[in-house]
Amino acid sequence: MRALVLALSLGAMPAIAQSVIPVRAIRAEQVVRPSDLSLAQETWPGAISDIADAIGREARVTLYPGRPILAGDLADRAVVDRNQIVLLHYAAGGLAIVTEARALSRGRPGERIRAMNVESRMTIWGTVRPDGTLEVMP
Repeated sequence: MRALVLALSLGAMPAIAQSVIPVRAIRAEQVVRPSDLSLAQETWPGAISDIADAIGREARVTLYPGRPILAGDLADRAVVDRNQIVLLHYAAGGLAIVTEARALSRGRPGERIRAMNVESRMTIWGTVRPDGTLEVMP
């Protein structure tokens, strides 16, 4: 009780948490812009509380106006699109091979996706690099 009286007498204001909400519907795979967002006075568990954490990221699911944006609803932007021609990099020992492939799904840096070698038509798995190429491991 003394702590409460002391806090009130010092003019301390309680912290007000806010949650980020979209002002319009944002479809999955769309990049979030500053004009798409607003702050709600309510706090929801797991919701993003800073607009800067959402700007420039990609929606994983459709985001509806007035509903809080949860941390899992957003992801880094994909650098590889489905059916995009990408370079495959393979290196083992002293051998290094670079060839073209067609991406069979979208991918963000660090994700493993399937791709089809353009020449041999073989399907392989590769890890997406930040520059949009795929690294194939032995």
